[in-house]
Amino acid sequence: MGLLIKNGEIVTASERYVADIWCENETVTRIDRNIPTPPGAEVIDATGKYVFPGFIDPHVHIYLPFMGTFSKDTYETGSQAALAGGTTTLIEMCCPARSDEALASFDLWMAQAVGKSACDFTFHMGVTKFDAKAEAQLREIVARGISSFKIFLAYKGAFGIDDTELYHTLKLAKELGVIVTAHCENETLVAERQKELLAAGKTDPGQHHESRPPSVEAEGVHHLMTFAELTGAATYIVHLSCKEALDEAIAARQRGVRVNVETLIQYLVLDKSYAERPNFEGAKYVMSPPLRDARNQAVLWNGLRSGLVNTVATDHAPFDFITQKPMGKDDFTKIPNGIPSLEERINLLYTHGVKAGKIDLHTFVNVASTQVAKTFDLFPRKGTIQPGSDADLVVFDPNYRGAISAQTQMMNVDYSAFEGWKIEGRPSVVTVRGQVAIKNGKFVGTVGRGQFLQRKPSHF
Repeated sequence: MGLLIKNGEIVTASERYVADIWCENETVTRIDRNIPTPPGAEVIDATGKYVFPGFIDPHVHIYLPFMGTFSKDTYETGSQAALAGGTTTLIEMCCPARSDEALASFDLWMAQAVGKSACDFTFHMGVTKFDAKAEAQLREIVARGISSFKIFLAYKGAFGIDDTELYHTLKLAKELGVIVTAHCENETLVAERQKELLAAGKTDPGQHHESRPPSVEAEGVHHLMTFAELTGAATYIVHLSCKEALDEAIAARQRGVRVNVETLIQYLVLDKSYAERPNFEGAKYVMSPPLRDARNQAVLWNGLRSGLVNTVATDHAPFDFITQKPMGKDDFTKIPNGIPSLEERINLLYTHGVKAGKIDLHTFVNVASTQVAKTFDLFPRKGTIQPGSDADLVVFDPNYRGAISAQTQMMNVDYSAFEGWKIEGRPSVVTVRGQVAIKNGKFVGTVGRGQFLQRKPSHF
């Protein structure tokens, strides 16, 4: 039995037209006007709605042991939340501690997802140490279908690597054609500033920003770019938050360094005043890099519009406000970092980007789907609508009006960073490889149907 989506306005990164889409054997098999309904087909009328390729979140944390606790979502809850928000593929950060072995960690992360995810998934493999054993295991992980690494130039003693490890990780990535995603801050500056602030009795959530101001992030980008230039490795800066960091990336790009830039929906719509809210409310908005001064929002929107910023992710990392964030009640450095937003990315990007006139529909699809697929070796299986592509489709109702609330979200966390925010438009039907998974905000799919996406490195 196949699926026929009729009369929708198909919008990809480069095209826009009204047509029907016939899906069979998990893929798009025909796109045409007035396709006759085959016997037994499931039919969805998309008249007056957009049909987008399934969106891809290039940066999520579902299973995350961090700062003495664990993130709240599982693949069962996280994948359903993703689908409700129009995201049909997750790329999760596999983040072993320095004391863990890469291969065992990769198997552990895989075990969290296989048979439990309702949407497709793959991983960025965290490199948190580099020696001969780690190198051999990383080669094996790439052979198993992972084409991206993740490194931290932050979190000293936990995830962070030193410069020798950084150099050799980039050299290996260049040899294998793997792209290296990087958290760019200067860990020494962060550690020293944290000590100074705490010693001065400055312990509230708003101090988080002061411990890692824009210059600390810009220095991290500058540092990575120097190493990337000398090794020739392809790089991808995750969660870039400010003009100073973007300037460093653009300067490197102009020198010929291979670098893509990701920002987050949080940086586009929230600013640092949220983390300064009284009565510990600001803890809901603590993440790294921190929310910035509002003037950076225009810079990032312009970056998306002009192609200087390539993708929009979430860095989804859900920690409960009541039971987990208070670990840092008297010490901002102990607040578990993360603003849960997996479910809201697309609706916020459409409402505050497309509807507000900051980006057009093609840019919207490009930065939240197509460019992600191209960067991480998933295109054209994912990221577009064409015969042969996976039938991951989002029928989007631009006339829907609603509000975000923790009461109705599928994410397994006790608050919403966007409580009460109005949205204009939302996915009305979402499919995963031709099977309807979301209808009118409700999950109707199959838990465990999500597949691990094997990828082949292409960054030579």
